[in-house]
Amino acid sequence: MEIQSNFSLKKYNTFGIEAKAKHFVSVNSIEELKTVLEENPDKKKFILGGGSNMLLTQDVDALVIHVDLKGKFILEQTEDFVFVQANAGENWHEFVLWTIGQDFGGIENMSLIPGNVGTTPIQNIGAYGTEIKDTFFSCQAININTLETRHFTKEECKFGYRESIFKNEVKDQYIITSVVFKLTKHSHKINISYGDIAAELTKKDIIVPTLIDVSNAIIAIRQSKLPDPKELGNSGSFFKNPIIPKSDFEKIHLLNPEMPSYSVSETEVKVPAGWLIEKAGFKGKRFGDAGIHKNQALVLVNYGSATGQDILNVSKEIQQTVKEMFGIEIEAEVNVI
Repeated sequence: MEIQSNFSLKKYNTFGIEAKAKHFVSVNSIEELKTVLEENPDKKKFILGGGSNMLLTQDVDALVIHVDLKGKFILEQTEDFVFVQANAGENWHEFVLWTIGQDFGGIENMSLIPGNVGTTPIQNIGAYGTEIKDTFFSCQAININTLETRHFTKEECKFGYRESIFKNEVKDQYIITSVVFKLTKHSHKINISYGDIAAELTKKDIIVPTLIDVSNAIIAIRQSKLPDPKELGNSGSFFKNPIIPKSDFEKIHLLNPEMPSYSVSETEVKVPAGWLIEKAGFKGKRFGDAGIHKNQALVLVNYGSATGQDILNVSKEIQQTVKEMFGIEIEAEVNVI
């Protein structure tokens, strides 16, 4: 464990942006993490996981702590459920495949989401009708200042749409070191109602899908729409799907009758941000080495040497155009640094 100076973060963010960390250290255990925190009390800290949900627009003038804690195992089982712990540095997709391999159900719809386990509760990540909050049981975190360990229950995390207590009340106060999920052992709730899953399964002549069938279908869908960050820099969906009052939607829908929507509550609907961006003319558009992916308008990409500021400028232009055309504000899901 060595603290390095002027360290390149290009390989540590899925956009592939060249930016430097003033100081950098990778920790492989809770003991190492506590030692780094204890020995550097006055240094500004920046906690780095898989680097999949951030856009670096500048060098990071801080001690970047890369949390690389590995390990996943079964904590406890009942007749119907299993409680599985994954440490923060575990790759999310690999963890999903591991649970499916054990025939544990609940997170298969979130296959191929980039990033590590430790950051999943922060964003309450989700895909294809499933979110972390649906299977989350608890997480363990270390207070950056006091080094005390705290367990957060599902209720304490205050999950919302891409929201949690870690983005609000306790932002920058804790480092998540492990997460516990409550998964089904049998009678799995197979969810194929969202997106193109049912069509993909039909294409493969699968009538009664298993967990691995659902996972494979979602992997195929995502691979057809989303670029691999190893080949083309991106962070997955750049924007959140806006949730707007039904009354506002009805007015906008009169002018745009083909606009899709999903009911959130009796008074709110969710509108696909990708549809808005595509209708605004940005899908596949390129601005130098920054652009919008040709198959999915939600995904902003780095074609090679784009800076974080280049990509941020494109995102702002998209937001402004969508606002002017539809009167709807779309918010970045990615954390801009």
